[in-house]
Amino acid sequence: MNPNNNEGQQMEIELPEDMAEGTYSNLAIITHSNAEFVIDFVRMMPGVPKARVKSRIIMSPLHAKRLLLALGDNIARFEEVFGEIDIQEMQGDMGFPLNFGGQTGQA
Repeated sequence: MNPNNNEGQQMEIELPEDMAEGTYSNLAIITHSNAEFVIDFVRMMPGVPKARVKSRIIMSPLHAKRLLLALGDNIARFEEVFGEIDIQEMQGDMGFPLNFGGQTGQA
């Protein structure tokens, strides 16, 4: 049996009740080193000058790339059903810096 072959196998994923509601985020700050990507999910509120990180996810570069591909696939499927997501109208809305130190990407 090939341990790298996962065909036909099913994985059971548990979603604890306290996680099922999720956490709303309207900003993601992405930083990385040579070994990992760190994604901080932030909730910014209008008129409030301070925002708090609500969740931090740390992953390997391989898993970060797999997440990128999965998001791209899901966005394409979403746009097939609901139409193109227009990010141009939001460009002027970004009155905050995206580089908080270190090597930072945009989200």
